Order: sequence, then C-alpha cells, then structure tokens
Amino acid sequence: MRAFVYNGLPTRVVFGIGCVRNLPAEVERLGARRVLLVSTPGRAQMVREVSGSLNVAGVFDKVVMHTPVEAANEARELADSIKADCCVVVGGGSTIGFGKAIALTSGLPILAVPTTYSGSAMTNIWGMSEGGAKKTGRDPRVMPKTVIYDPELTLGLPAAVSAASGMNAIAHCVEALYAHDGNPIISLMAEEGIRALASALPKIISSPKDLEARSNALYGAWLAGATIGTTSVALHHKLCHVLGGFGLPHAVRYNRDAAPEAMARISKGIGTFEPATGLFDLESKLGIPMRLADIGMKEADLARAARLASEAPYPNPRKVEYEPVLALLRDAFRGLRPVA
Repeated sequence: MRAFVYNGLPTRVVFGIGCVRNLPAEVERLGARRVLLVSTPGRAQMVREVSGSLNVAGVFDKVVMHTPVEAANEARELADSIKADCCVVVGGGSTIGFGKAIALTSGLPILAVPTTYSGSAMTNIWGMSEGGAKKTGRDPRVMPKTVIYDPELTLGLPAAVSAASGMNAIAHCVEALYAHDGNPIISLMAEEGIRALASALPKIISSPKDLEARSNALYGAWLAGATIGTTSVALHHKLCHVLGGFGLPHAVRYNRDAAPEAMARISKGIGTFEPATGLFDLESKLGIPMRLADIGMKEADLARAARLASEAPYPNPRKVEYEPVLALLRDAFRGLRPVA
C-alpha cells in the first residue's frame, strides 16, 4: 500500500428520517441564542416549519445562485446588525454557499440542513462571484459544525433536479477515486457513495416519493461531499468550470487507462463492467441531456474550451492535452456513447 495522508474534517452529522426535529437541540448544543436563518425565497415555508421553536434573530431569504459578492455582503451585514451567533442554512448548495460567505468573514458557526445532493455541507470549500468571475478557496471557518440530513426534506425535489444533483455527487466520488491526494479511506467512501447514488437515482425518477431511495441518495451525497472535501479535483471539474456543465462519462473514458484501480471501483459501484459506458447508460436512464449541444454549447466554441481546459496545468491521472481533450469534447457535443 502506498503512503498517504488523511485529514478528517470535524463535522457532526445527524442523519435520519424526521431528524430535522432535532434542530433546536443541535442549535442549543452549539451554545447559540441568536439564530440567523438563511434560505432562498422558495424555501420560506419549509424554513418556517423546521425553525418554529428556535430563537430566530433574523432571516436572510434572498439566496441566489453563484453567491454574488454584493448579496453576500448584504447577508454579512444583516448577521452583524442582529448580533447573530449562529447561521442555520436550509437548502441546497447555493444556500450553504451564503452561509459559508458569512462564516468566512465573521467566524459564525454554521448548522446546515441540506435539501439537495450537492454535498457542499461536508466541505470547507467556499466560492463567490464578482464581475462575471468566480473565486473559490478552502478555509476551516466555513466548515459547518453540524449537518442535519433528513431525507423527508428532499421529497419535494423534482425528479430531474434530483438526477442532475445526484450525478454531480457521483462525479465528486469519481474524481476522489483518482485524485493525486486521495487515500484508502476516501476511496472506500467514494465507492460506497457511487453505489448508493447509482442504485437510488433510477428509483427516484420512477417514484419521486420513495423515501428509502431518497434516504440512500442523501447518504450517497453525504459521502460524496466528504470525499471532495478532502481531495483535489481533476479533469471533469475543470471542464465544468469551463463549460458550465459537462458529461462525466467522457472524462472517465479519457482517464480510464491511467487510473485502473479507480476505474475498477467505479465499475463496482455502478455494477457494470466498463465505467465510462456504465455512467453514460445511467445518465441516459435518468433522462439527463447527453449532448453538449443540448445545454447550449456551440460547436464553434469547442476549440476554445479545449484550450482553456489544457492551458493551465493541474493534477490529473492522464496528462491533459489540447488535441485529446478536443476529441473528447467533440464526442460529448454529439452525445456519443464512450468507446469501451
């Protein structure tokens, strides 16, 4: 076995159907007395229901995607003006991102209640956008102190959104398996995360109120967040930053021969012989758009995307080079099934 370093991130996880009822006790456990609630406008009703017995000092319900710095500053100012001593964030990755923005400058503890499969609650990664560019970083201050995973809160997540969010979580696990700074513990979690999500997502598509499937998917999302929280990302996430979205199967095919152990674990997790085609078939079954053309990409932009993805070096099992990446993008643009 090769040498490795493992850094466990110190987050308390409370998981189970109906466990959001533990929210007041978990807030009290943090010693908080003046809670700032953070959510999107659309989650206002859910937030009212889960926070009824909390000592709420203020509510910020203006969360939007990509955490614009202007909106983040508004949330920070509110937290300061009400003398909040805890942020309770209820929602998906965007909402958790706002909680992290507040914690980054104030050090306020975060109690996160995820309602999607983003995995953000299990990471120390923050991100904010300004002037059309997004800045990201890692900081221990933004790591939630407690995360409450209640599968009942995901029952209202539309099936299509569940599929996209779940596949994004699988991508976290996949990249953790071949990360240059991975380790055996993370690999176990990543493989289990892939297994849980790959088995649950098709059931959610056919039966969105299946609470057992929702529980398994949320469990997989927890593991996915924990894996990306302690490892670096590679080609797939780089392409996502360039394109705004990208098919995971083609990135896996690109790296297949350079990471055989990771590929064996991916195959085992999804229950197929070949990882790239297995992931492609899973996405097809979930109804996810399979062509870059379907998400607004233009063929004329492929060369620029390949150049951006390959010009700055970063760790990846296989060297990231312009021509092979361009070929990969052309296949993805047309929605071709990866060659086994």
